[in-house]
Amino acid sequence: MTVLSHPQVNDDMLMRRVAARDGAAFRQLIEEHGPRAHRIGWRMLGNGSDAEDIAQDTVLRLWTHADRWQEGGPGVGAWVNRVAMNLCLDRLRRRKFNSDEEVPERADETPGADEMIDEAKLRTRTIAAVNALPDRQRAAIILTYYEDSSNNMAAQSLDMNIKAFESLLLRARRALRDALGDV
Repeated sequence: MTVLSHPQVNDDMLMRRVAARDGAAFRQLIEEHGPRAHRIGWRMLGNGSDAEDIAQDTVLRLWTHADRWQEGGPGVGAWVNRVAMNLCLDRLRRRKFNSDEEVPERADETPGADEMIDEAKLRTRTIAAVNALPDRQRAAIILTYYEDSSNNMAAQSLDMNIKAFESLLLRARRALRDALGDV
């Protein structure tokens, strides 16, 4: 198989093949984009089981909705970001209605030197600060800083225009700066 150099052309070609129920093309898309959906699920929900569910639901939607693919759009990566993020936000909304429990925080229990301990404390504090953000602000931070999405791609993933996204990201940064001000 010849892989085309332009990612969008390659995405469009693979999505045409997936719409025709080509398993090899689907596997290629899963290998390339499946881990992203899992990372988003993990970072948004803080739970490996929920992250697996998000990743599976995302790739299932990729398979079932392949015939709706619009060529020339932002690409499969942006689509995966949007679907995974929406699934996470839906799950978080349901949690708020179904439970009084907070999302459990992950603690780094790796023993080590003083530097490693300080680093772990900072990481834990940062995770807690990110988790304390409102859902959409947290999504903006995760897409921009953890998933290295461009502002344009992240805005498309959240179904926002670029100016609204940049304003959201600015508010999220300010909230993090206030929460981590002494660092």
